[in-house]
Amino acid sequence: MIRVWCAGRSACEQPVDPAVWVMPPDAVWIDLVQPTREEENAVEKALGLSVPTREEMAELEASSRIYRENGATYATADIVTHGDEEIPGIQPVTFVVTAGPLVTVRYVDPKPFAMMVDKLSREPHLCATGPELFLNLMETIVDRVSDILSGTVVRVEGIAGHVFSGGKTVGFERLITKLGRAQMTNARIEQSLAGLARIFAFVGIDERMDSDEARAHLRSLARDAESLSAHNHSVAASINFQLSAALGLINIEQSSIIKIFSVAAVAFLPPTLIASIYGMNFHFMPELSQPWGYPLAVVAMVVSALLPLAWFKRKGWL
Repeated sequence: MIRVWCAGRSACEQPVDPAVWVMPPDAVWIDLVQPTREEENAVEKALGLSVPTREEMAELEASSRIYRENGATYATADIVTHGDEEIPGIQPVTFVVTAGPLVTVRYVDPKPFAMMVDKLSREPHLCATGPELFLNLMETIVDRVSDILSGTVVRVEGIAGHVFSGGKTVGFERLITKLGRAQMTNARIEQSLAGLARIFAFVGIDERMDSDEARAHLRSLARDAESLSAHNHSVAASINFQLSAALGLINIEQSSIIKIFSVAAVAFLPPTLIASIYGMNFHFMPELSQPWGYPLAVVAMVVSALLPLAWFKRKGWL
């Protein structure tokens, strides 16, 4: 699907037929959403540049993600998707900064794009050129990453309240699962921010960003990405600490349970010995013929069980 945004217009052009498509002269944004090969060919013919394929966008080498070709700057960033879910996704999106319109190639629908379209609908004259649109779109992406990170912080703080509430470790399996999901979100945010930081540094030397306003905007975006990355690192440290604490508390409770069984085994050992002695089938056992034999054996078993418990209590082992 090809979507085109023209300068000063209040609506985004709907999908067009690539066979007859002609780029409007005032286009500032060409958005390729899950494009077919025919749509890619139409854009390539109109702009005189190549459109990266989905396989090329998925490559991890820096040289394959950020480069210049035919006077255009290509930058592929990993954008966090479904940020409101516990485990968000992450997908590559390619930005092509040209002397004319900005070209974006994507196979997902991240929220920043919908936010940008909504912003342009309210302010049609916000972006008059492709580079301006690129900077504003990047700002929207960074803002969205900040929102996702804020949500992760809230979830991690909520988990910390349960971990250190002082109660028993009931439900810790669910809490550890939540910590694992928060760690996955944290890792994907870091992956996205690292890619964006590289893009800001690379685009900063583009001749289309030589105005003072554009360079100031890029520096601001770079600082925002750096500060968010530092905050994300602190969240990662908090997640690791809470995970270690949760596992430690589980081990402590398991040790307490084993201690109880050990104490019970020691406490019941002397009564078991007494019962075993008087359970032997020997004919000559004087106590068997005495009327006080049975009560004495019961008292001896009770006392022999209480004495170890009293000793453990005195030592502070209980």
